[in-house]
Amino acid sequence: MSTNTKKDQAQEHVERARETAGSAVDKARETAGTVVDKAKDVASHVGQAASTAASYVGEKAGNVATAIGHKAEGATASVGRGMENLGEKIREKGPESGFLGRATETVAGALEHGGEYLEEKKLSGMGRDLTDLIRNNPIPALLVGIGLGFLLARTMRS
Repeated sequence: MSTNTKKDQAQEHVERARETAGSAVDKARETAGTVVDKAKDVASHVGQAASTAASYVGEKAGNVATAIGHKAEGATASVGRGMENLGEKIREKGPESGFLGRATETVAGALEHGGEYLEEKKLSGMGRDLTDLIRNNPIPALLVGIGLGFLLARTMRS
């Protein structure tokens, strides 16, 4: 074989190698594009599943909070009924006249009135009443808050 033929064959091999390398690069790009598309699809599905799960958990938490709120309202009304009953029993069993009679009447009336308030207003009504009280009397409310904070700090320090 002549040197020209060997050179031609070598060039032919180089050309084939280049074509093969080019083809391999094209295949790699195509495969990478497919992988990226699949990854995007998987990420989208995972995101949707996470969103659905979060929505479900949020809904369940809201339901639980609502149920707890209803139970707390019912418990407050029940405490109110108990206070009313206690006031009635104190009135029935206590002395009717004199100093102790007036004290019995005052305590029984306060328990009955407080019980009616709790039974009627429940927690939500008490919160509104407290908010209105603070709104209508901001300075005394602030002073009471400062006083309670002072007492709490002293208690914690001890």
